[in-house]
Amino acid sequence: MAKTHVTMTVNGEQMEGLVEPRTLLIHFIREQLLLTGAHIGCETSHCGACTVDLDGKSVKSCTMFAVQANGASITTVEGMANADGTLSALQEGFRQMHGLQCGYCTPGMIMRAHRLLQENPNPTEEEIRFGIAGNLCRCTGYQNIVKAIQYAAAKINGTEFQEAAE
Repeated sequence: MAKTHVTMTVNGEQMEGLVEPRTLLIHFIREQLLLTGAHIGCETSHCGACTVDLDGKSVKSCTMFAVQANGASITTVEGMANADGTLSALQEGFRQMHGLQCGYCTPGMIMRAHRLLQENPNPTEEEIRFGIAGNLCRCTGYQNIVKAIQYAAAKINGTEFQEAAE
């Protein structure tokens, strides 16, 4: 099968490669670009472990061909840290609020939460739960994931995180 040349900006850096037309974006990211933060979970778009930000939208990279991303701007979880290498507010939130257990879903959760906070900088708990509904976690009850996103929203907005009484 003939290969196609693709070029895209990934985490602010111009990347390119040759791919078969049927190569999924997740496989291109992991196998050719060697960015293994995004995980391959279900390969049916149900779990969200492969979520990346593509041209300002959350995309499950297991449902898109690499050729479809030609010319796009992509952010993966590897691109989430601050320019000085410190953790982003979301990464810090997941750490401080214990928003992960096994960590398999975490990259996709962080990427989806990133886009959610771009679209709604101060979401309610209900809006957070709705916003991450396409990303599954088999280990947690989501409570600490929600807290992690609330923590990040407060930090980004320059306010004090107020943990809700349970």
